[in-house]
Amino acid sequence: MHTRQEKMEAFGRLLDVMDDLREKCPWDRKQTNESLRANTIEETYELCDALLKNDNANICKELGDVLLHIVFYSKIGEEKNAFDVADVCNHLCDKLIFRHPHVYGDVKAETASDVKRTWEQIKTKEKDGNKTVLAGVPDALPSLIKAYRIQDKARNVGFDWEERRDVWKKVKEEITEFEEEMDALYNKAETEEEKAVAKQHATEEFGDVMFSLINAARLYKINPDNALEHTNQKFIKRFNYVEAKAKEKGLDLKDLTLEQMDAWWNKAKTMN
Repeated sequence: MHTRQEKMEAFGRLLDVMDDLREKCPWDRKQTNESLRANTIEETYELCDALLKNDNANICKELGDVLLHIVFYSKIGEEKNAFDVADVCNHLCDKLIFRHPHVYGDVKAETASDVKRTWEQIKTKEKDGNKTVLAGVPDALPSLIKAYRIQDKARNVGFDWEERRDVWKKVKEEITEFEEEMDALYNKAETEEEKAVAKQHATEEFGDVMFSLINAARLYKINPDNALEHTNQKFIKRFNYVEAKAKEKGLDLKDLTLEQMDAWWNKAKTMN
């Protein structure tokens, strides 16, 4: 591993390269906060993919790509005389010190749970911090992750189930309500207006089912987004196997019976 001096020199080298690119490269010179935004989102997802696969080589690579964007936005801020990378670093350090009184102050916190218990209260006391407990949840977060963060923040101020097993009653209740709305949609609604109302109710109840399941996952310390992505990857791998077997036989997937696909699917399940 590198020394502190080598790390500082590497970061300085990155800043020098960014300065050069912004001055000499037509593409880099043209970029704005708005034009970079979509790429930033893409790079972040690529990093998340590498993290999920525990691929250290790609984690290192994708961290570099994300770091580039941080330096890029800081350079644009500097050009506007708004802020520079030193402001970004100092603001972050000040925030971390303020939020860790158990490290930089006299507050006692022996466990991670002790720290999280006061985390939200600390953030609401910051000069430019969140004014409400849920204000720190970005509107643009994907809905599944957003639900998890909402629930986690509420938990930090004591709004949670006393016993985690109690959540299953809520899950079952929401599933039952969703089933009732689906029955109304497909068996009881007759007019188009009735169907539209029933579909809206069913949609809301399905959201409640998902929210309650995410709550259950959180209570049992399972990250629902990671869990769903593992299932996505598992499905892709198994479906690709079915597709490959069909090609071996010179068949098109659309021409296969469900029984044929199930047979290959079950074979794929034994392979991972």
